[in-house]
Amino acid sequence: METTPFSQEAVPPSPPPSFTPPPVITPPTPTKPRRGRGWMIFAIILLVLLFISLFGNLTQFVSRMLTFNNGFRPSMARDIGPKLEECVLEDNDARNKIAVIEVDGIITSHEADPAGNNMVDVIKAQLDRAKDDSRVKAVILKVDSPGGEVMASDQINKLFVKFQSGPKGKPVICSMGSLAASGGYYISAPSRWIVADDLTLTASIGVIMEGLNYRSLMDKIGVAPDVYKSGKFKDMLSGMRETNEIPPEEHAMVQKLIDDTYQKFKEVVRDGRNAAHKANGNDGKALALDWENYADGRVVSGEQAFQIGLVDELGDFDAAVKRAKTIANIHDGANLIEYRERYDLSNFLSMFGQSGKAHDIKLDLGMDIPKLQAGALYFLWQAPGN
Repeated sequence: METTPFSQEAVPPSPPPSFTPPPVITPPTPTKPRRGRGWMIFAIILLVLLFISLFGNLTQFVSRMLTFNNGFRPSMARDIGPKLEECVLEDNDARNKIAVIEVDGIITSHEADPAGNNMVDVIKAQLDRAKDDSRVKAVILKVDSPGGEVMASDQINKLFVKFQSGPKGKPVICSMGSLAASGGYYISAPSRWIVADDLTLTASIGVIMEGLNYRSLMDKIGVAPDVYKSGKFKDMLSGMRETNEIPPEEHAMVQKLIDDTYQKFKEVVRDGRNAAHKANGNDGKALALDWENYADGRVVSGEQAFQIGLVDELGDFDAAVKRAKTIANIHDGANLIEYRERYDLSNFLSMFGQSGKAHDIKLDLGMDIPKLQAGALYFLWQAPGN
């Protein structure tokens, strides 16, 4: 039987092509932001500085403990006071030394350095180091100062007197700079030998005390003082009183205080220069018989000071060095050294614990204007305009 094409077995249709779904895009896992490493760097630097400071202090302590001076007796380190290190100013390849101590600017015991040491503290520590070192044969006091506080000047004066006295005393030779007036001369007076330039301004032997009366200003702005006191002179030197309210006895008492201090000044000059002349003999200068006629507060030149016996020699710093070698009997040369304050990390950290006064902002006007406290005594020469 014939079959038609339609009678053939039906072929199932092919399935449609499968649909591939698009790939799922997974977002990248967010990375944690990297922490800044600035604090790590700062911490590392701080630790390094601490290590250096501790190592330096330990090294200095050990070196001092192992240092033998003056007959192999151990020289103990000082736990308090200025931290000094010896610096060579002029190396002459010699065993002997001459220490240079500089007094520059206003003489005061009130203003302290970053380590909390004032001028008197530093000079005392420098003299102690020079006295302990058997290789130091003399000290040169390098002065460039208009003077300053009476008490600080007197303390420094006594330090130099004590340094030169006794069997272990060593000579002090003063080298005056452009200015060594009033308190600047007061601390120079006990020196074994004084060298000044012929143009140095020196002397100004006298005492000054300043006050300020502002009662008239108070009256103008309508402010009236109300004072309670236990005695007649308890408000002595007060600037709130009318000038006619100041008792005459008060003027006399203040003047006597100044006169007594002035007599002390002249005594220091007389004793210092006479002792130096006795030690120097005809090599030095003796005080002129009329030297007190020049002790009226005036400044004189180095040339005039030489003529009246306030200085022994006219010359510069090199002349002072040469004289120091002669007086100390140094024949084979000497190194010039000085003791400078050493600041370490402990000084830096201690600043954070100081009072706000220590961080006051100061304006530098290019000149050193003395700050005179009312009622305080000063051995000070004030240049015109100050």
